[in-house]
Amino acid sequence: QVQLVESGGDLVQPGGSLRLSCAHPGFTFYGYVIAWFRQAPGKEREGVACISNTDGSTLYADSVKGRFTISRDSAKNMVYLQMNSLKPEDTAVYYCAADNVIAYCSDDGTLYDYWGQGTQVTVSS
Repeated sequence: QVQLVESGGDLVQPGGSLRLSCAHPGFTFYGYVIAWFRQAPGKEREGVACISNTDGSTLYADSVKGRFTISRDSAKNMVYLQMNSLKPEDTAVYYCAADNVIAYCSDDGTLYDYWGQGTQVTVSS
């Protein structure tokens, strides 16, 4: 059973930064596509960023390009989401998702079989 654990969510002021982490203790992410999604109250789930652990390719939502960076630490089996220049509209629960069937990044959440419990990010002054 693949269980993902997110951490790093917090309350931050607009313009601030946060780094989210996604881990699966005792499990390697090699061969998996890992993605971050978010869902704000009353809104649909949105794909934020994705990284393929096969070829390292990445994909970002237009709303976060230039501000967010997804990365991985293969030695630690961790995937990170560095979020800079945060805006109030970035407020949401952020989820880590993984799948080893799809070959490349996708923002279609239905393609991912494994999900974490989510971590709250609130951007407010």
